[in-house]
Amino acid sequence: MKVFVYTVAGHTFSVRAEEGIDLSEALSQYVPFAEVPAAEKDSVFRLRVVPASGLDVPQGLTEEFSQDDDGSQIRLCRTPEGAGWFEFSLWGKLSGVMLVDAAFTQATLAVHDHGSFALNNALMVMYAMRTARLGTALFHAAVIGQGGRGYLFLGKSGTGKSTHARLWLKYIDGSELVNDDNPVVRVLEDGTVRVYGSPWSGKTPCYKNVSLPAGGFVLLEQAPRNVICRLNGIRAYAALVPSISGKRWDRAIADGLHETENALASRIPVWQLQCLPDEEAARLCHETISKV
Repeated sequence: MKVFVYTVAGHTFSVRAEEGIDLSEALSQYVPFAEVPAAEKDSVFRLRVVPASGLDVPQGLTEEFSQDDDGSQIRLCRTPEGAGWFEFSLWGKLSGVMLVDAAFTQATLAVHDHGSFALNNALMVMYAMRTARLGTALFHAAVIGQGGRGYLFLGKSGTGKSTHARLWLKYIDGSELVNDDNPVVRVLEDGTVRVYGSPWSGKTPCYKNVSLPAGGFVLLEQAPRNVICRLNGIRAYAALVPSISGKRWDRAIADGLHETENALASRIPVWQLQCLPDEEAARLCHETISKV
């Protein structure tokens, strides 16, 4: 058995591969986050990877959740004993199944076709769920580092998060892409908030093990002109919630995310940018949010 250990945003987790399973290519994007030597003692969760035949479907499953996002399907069921059963599929073809304990500390993943897809999704699920009560949130956002701070661009799929990030890279001096799809934001014990790169970055390969103080959240909305305004109170909170991954029908996880969202909305500026995909939008956004 081969063991891989990684640390993302200060949280360490491990992956154990059964004999005969080669994960070197599937885990290549995790290399910047690798711990050497691979010590597991402080891991927040452990994932064991086995062949397709190494995990039987439990009896008495009850479906709790299913999602289809551009051909990527995830289905979650619950066993009578309270364990979670995940099925990961790509364009209708099963990629892998995972059995996980109720606390998201131990899991077994059986890989089928496109095993790297299942492995990546399994690790994202485990990370998001396990750290939800640790002041940590996995965001669906694009992040630009500029002026020593990290700025997160939020919005529904197709809103233009990546496009707006590219406009900053083109027109705003000193801009750097930190992550293009799934950064991590963490509220530390001293109350400060930091944004981190992660091994998950959607279609753009940007896997940077970096950390910056959070400078602001910007909710993007397509519009015929460029207008930016500050959101406060419940509007700021509501702007963050849809962009954070989490199993909100689980009370403990939902409570943990709620505490983190409250802290973020009250400590970090939240903005709404109605915009066109142009240079003016990037400059307006930068000039406004960088002054706070």
